[in-house]
Amino acid sequence: MLKLQKPPKLSPGDTVAAISLSWGGPGAYPHRYAAGKRQLMEEFDLRVVETAHALHPPEWLARNPQARAEDLMSAFADPAVNAIVSTIGGEDSIRILPYLDFDVIRANPKIFLGYSDSTVTHFACLKAGLGSFYGPSIMANFAENGGIFPYMSRALRSLLFQATPAGELPPNGEGWTVERLDWADSSLQQQARRLQKPGGWNFLQGSGVSEGPLIGGCLEVLDWLRGSSVWPEPEQWEGAVLFLETSEEKPPPLHVHRMLRCLAAQGILRRISAILLGRPGGQTPTAEFALYDQALLKVVNDEEGLQDLPIVTGMDFGHTDPMLTLPYGVHARVDCEGRSVALIEAAVTAPEPS
Repeated sequence: MLKLQKPPKLSPGDTVAAISLSWGGPGAYPHRYAAGKRQLMEEFDLRVVETAHALHPPEWLARNPQARAEDLMSAFADPAVNAIVSTIGGEDSIRILPYLDFDVIRANPKIFLGYSDSTVTHFACLKAGLGSFYGPSIMANFAENGGIFPYMSRALRSLLFQATPAGELPPNGEGWTVERLDWADSSLQQQARRLQKPGGWNFLQGSGVSEGPLIGGCLEVLDWLRGSSVWPEPEQWEGAVLFLETSEEKPPPLHVHRMLRCLAAQGILRRISAILLGRPGGQTPTAEFALYDQALLKVVNDEEGLQDLPIVTGMDFGHTDPMLTLPYGVHARVDCEGRSVALIEAAVTAPEPS
């Protein structure tokens, strides 16, 4: 079963390193990055510094995956840095893998936060034995138009600033959005995005209570990682609570079906204890959400015969706002009768007494 080292918790005044591991978003839209940096610092009383190449143009970063990897190694090795936060996702952070030193990550446990293409770095942390956090990035979430969503802020505080279990995860009752406002138009930064009514989470199947360590990420990126140097060993999936979500590219349900079938072919679905599925990303019409549930059930039930495997869908994480943060390796409890999902152990450690 997956067992990962926990990083130290954050405290007001700590230093966060902003890093661009994939697309060079800050170089493309500097005003958007500046808004995210400012709102992150003001909301959580943190100091934000950039890694050496974080603000470089997208074209330069695309040509230099080794420089991106060196930024990550430097941020982990720097004792002045308490946490590392992705500026934005992308599609090619898989190219940094040959340049990573897993011993550096292992020897310097600290918080790494990001989602989408950051799934690659989360699995690098997993290989190094370090728990990380699938959650907001600076440009896509901390830079939220009109200010950070309280739901997202509360979720982060309960995980990163407290060395106690976060407990039951509340469904978002404030409304959700995937509306796109043009980042190139800085005048839209203060225009809040339109919210859709919350619909709650769907407990599709399962009974009783299941528990296990969290592992997962963006489904498309997981599909790229199969067979790579950071893909977990079979036993690391044993008893896990698998969380999955789809990107803003809105993969068709048929593609989701095929990617899930690949997980089944590796025996992963027979090892895990539950599945959590995030609200579909991108501009997926709500009327089509059920198609993703059907794709999941077709693989889990029709093809694998796992009718008792607990499945919860439509959850508030991934390419939807506001989002929950999910900590890798932390034990989650899925209660099908009580219709709840809870984190039952702390995700971070308290500092040693001086």
